[in-house]
Amino acid sequence: MLPTPVLRQILAPTVHLPTAHIAPLSWFDSFLGYPPIKALIPLPIVAAIAPVIWLFFRDTWRALDAEADAARARSGLDYRRPAACLVIVALMLTLQEYYGGRGFYDNWFRPWLAELEAHGHPRIHLARYDEYYSYCWWVAARIIGYVLIPFPLWKLLFPEDSLLDMGLRGRGFTKHLWIYGLCLAAVVPAMWLVSSQPDFGNYYPFYHLASRSWFDFIIWEAIYWVQFLSLELFFRGWILGALRKAMGAGAIFVMAAPYCMIHYGKPYLEAHGAIVAGVVLGSLAMRTRSIYSGFLVHITVAFSMDFLALWRRGALPKVFWN
Repeated sequence: MLPTPVLRQILAPTVHLPTAHIAPLSWFDSFLGYPPIKALIPLPIVAAIAPVIWLFFRDTWRALDAEADAARARSGLDYRRPAACLVIVALMLTLQEYYGGRGFYDNWFRPWLAELEAHGHPRIHLARYDEYYSYCWWVAARIIGYVLIPFPLWKLLFPEDSLLDMGLRGRGFTKHLWIYGLCLAAVVPAMWLVSSQPDFGNYYPFYHLASRSWFDFIIWEAIYWVQFLSLELFFRGWILGALRKAMGAGAIFVMAAPYCMIHYGKPYLEAHGAIVAGVVLGSLAMRTRSIYSGFLVHITVAFSMDFLALWRRGALPKVFWN
């Protein structure tokens, strides 16, 4: 998920397609896009969804609270893990905000790539793949900030904690696949609705040249999915694993706050949807004790959003290679 300054840097030089290529809005879509209506739409939706989420996950939340109560009874109040976790979260998100985007790539990596290309490196083609290379750095920064720093650092600070308990266990994964299907059944109609909005159609995919060829689309989706794996490991794996015994079900809602905030700069309705997604995917991770179902939901939704955005504006690739 791209922070707002990074989005400004990436989106400023180019736009996806001229406005003439986008179909006129229906009266219903125009009504949804009217600022006072659009600003208030998320409130009744979230209010209507909240009881359903509670009914579905209440047993999971109660089990988490009971586990936290038992841990406090054995060892007393644990303030060290929440303090360490939330400080590391702030540090990692700040690090990526300032060093994980296009600006850092332009100043540090592009000159190096240009030098390699000038010396005849056969696989460097800046004129063709400069934007893609910048996203490769974006993904690499997420892997570093979401996985390679917090997981080893946590093990160093709390060697008695098992990293496998941070969403990495696969036992019982197939047993919970029906939840994956249920989540998609709820999300797909919402995606279809928001895909008609201009801010959605002009925003996705992040990689502007994904419509150039199916090859561009595929290599983009490949690194995009790796980014989602690292994101799930961080938010639904590491954060919840670090806070679960100290905060019980409250850990899910603590995690949902920064998860919503990394969506700032994305379409307005999607940023609100991240609140619901954070709670649902966090609860799902705690119910299954793994991130894998949530990861499947995430990449399926991400692929669908990119595909729908290109399809809505008639920009799906026409050739495999160009």
